[in-house]
Amino acid sequence: MFLRLLVILSLVLSATGLGILALQLLQPAQQAQQVARVEAPPVVAPAPRIRMLVASRPLSIGTLLKDEDFREMEVAGDGMPEGAFVGGQESLAELRGALLRRFVDPNQPIIRTDVLRPRDRGFLAAVLRPGTRAISVGVDVVTGASGLIWPGDEVDLILTQNLQQQGQAQESSGRRVVGETILSAVRVIAVDQQISHSGTDAAAARVVARTVTLEVTPEQAERVAVATQLGRISLVVRSIEGVPEASSPRPSLVFGSDVSSALAGPQAPAPAAPRMRIIQGGTQQEVTFR
Repeated sequence: MFLRLLVILSLVLSATGLGILALQLLQPAQQAQQVARVEAPPVVAPAPRIRMLVASRPLSIGTLLKDEDFREMEVAGDGMPEGAFVGGQESLAELRGALLRRFVDPNQPIIRTDVLRPRDRGFLAAVLRPGTRAISVGVDVVTGASGLIWPGDEVDLILTQNLQQQGQAQESSGRRVVGETILSAVRVIAVDQQISHSGTDAAAARVVARTVTLEVTPEQAERVAVATQLGRISLVVRSIEGVPEASSPRPSLVFGSDVSSALAGPQAPAPAAPRMRIIQGGTQQEVTFR
């Protein structure tokens, strides 16, 4: 009986020792797994992206900016320069009609210090090129091309005078009205108080302009001031792809008789063709020269 108890006790002790040994063998593996989990790199969220306005084409200094001068480019939040404009209609409305102070290459951002906006002080003086002046002329729905003239257009100025003189003979009536081009290729810098063309401003587009401000030289400003006292000035819009011409006026005059044949008076009969009579002996012959 005592022998059986010894055998059972030895078996229990052996099983206990094997269990302890097994636990010690398993603990290092669990610790290694725990260390591997701690050393895993954390997940980093991607940096936010922002859409900013950049130049869509080369923009020269002095350009009056329009919507088509910009496009949106997506950049990282930390890659956006200080003072750049975020994409959207609000930024386009702020830049529309602004004057560019420096040359900007394509895909380069527009910085706030690069532009002078119409509401800023000294904007009109900054729009003028060196050595030029600004002068305004009155227009109506006819002389102002039905309100379709916008800042940035180039126009010619035509002066029409009515030279009414009492007691003038009938043959000179065709020279009472005369027209002439006094200036060519003059840049429009403002229409009324609008210095930029905003295609979205439908209310302004329905209003016919009363004044147009032109960029001229000092001598041209004197010519315009005198012309406004002589007769009626009409503005003629030039093609955007037209051949450049000198800004000096053409010397030709157009009188009423040049436009209407009724004012030219009765036409004189054509002179008779010269004739010659040739006498040869008893025969005579008339020869007409044409």
